[in-house]
Amino acid sequence: MANLILLLQEYGVLIVFGVVLVEQIGMPIPAFPILIVAGAMSVDKDFSWPLVLAVSIIACLISDYFWFRAGRYYGKRILKLLCKISLSPDYCVSQTEDNFNRWGPKALIVAKFIPGFNTIAPPLAGALGTTGSTFLGFSVLGGLVWSGTGIAIGAYFHTSVDQALDILSTMGTTALIVLAVLLVLFISFKYVERKRFHQSVEIERINISDFKKLLEQGKEPVLVDARSVTAQMLDPAVPGALLFNGGELSEEIAALDKGSHIVVYCSCPNDVTAAHVAKGLISQGYHRARPLFGGLDAWNAEFRKTDPVAEDNTASA
Repeated sequence: MANLILLLQEYGVLIVFGVVLVEQIGMPIPAFPILIVAGAMSVDKDFSWPLVLAVSIIACLISDYFWFRAGRYYGKRILKLLCKISLSPDYCVSQTEDNFNRWGPKALIVAKFIPGFNTIAPPLAGALGTTGSTFLGFSVLGGLVWSGTGIAIGAYFHTSVDQALDILSTMGTTALIVLAVLLVLFISFKYVERKRFHQSVEIERINISDFKKLLEQGKEPVLVDARSVTAQMLDPAVPGALLFNGGELSEEIAALDKGSHIVVYCSCPNDVTAAHVAKGLISQGYHRARPLFGGLDAWNAEFRKTDPVAEDNTASA
């Protein structure tokens, strides 16, 4: 650990840049503590806090702009990718979608303080057509607020931070092992949390072939769109589908016969939102509610026969 502190003292600005960049890209590496340490060391003139602030903002901007362009070009597909690789449960994406829709690009100012939202917000801004200049302005402001807060905390509590660093330096390799174990435990916790979430929405699904059979048999299954408001803006709903935007059942859904065949769809990995909604409907007596396997993509592939690349480009126009 003593060598690590010497490394921070000699190459601190580069290390701050690298850790912030990697964390903002989406890796589970906490960068905020690095900013706090840098802020504490700047009090003792080991670091230049304006330089630390500048490189942190630049690292944030590089990551944000990368994801912004990815969202602009690939649209909803990049959001699905982030949802799949996220350590957080999949429903976090739909929640952040509506948070962004509520606040618009201004949400970028506080996005970095909200786990999950900091990675989703930039590509979401691109997918929803936010202009480049507007995005850059709020991205820089968000990086300034987040980085400045970390540095300020470190500077204010520099005495306590220095004491903690002294303790770690005397622990040598043991400190590195402890930090590595804590990181592994954090990742393991998030993995278990995600697995438990998937288990909580386990339910029999209906595939597109069975859905077509219901149509052929004249049973007229009712389609329910369980996507977020923002997801509905990115991709149009199935014609005639009833919208479920969370909370209480809409009047249209509540008026359905309890024996109706209800097919719930979403556009999230593993159909988790649709499964969650379907389980809620079953608990209220709609015993034939089922999530659609493959979600909206499966329906589009069978009935719309459209080019997904063209759809994404249209959504981001």
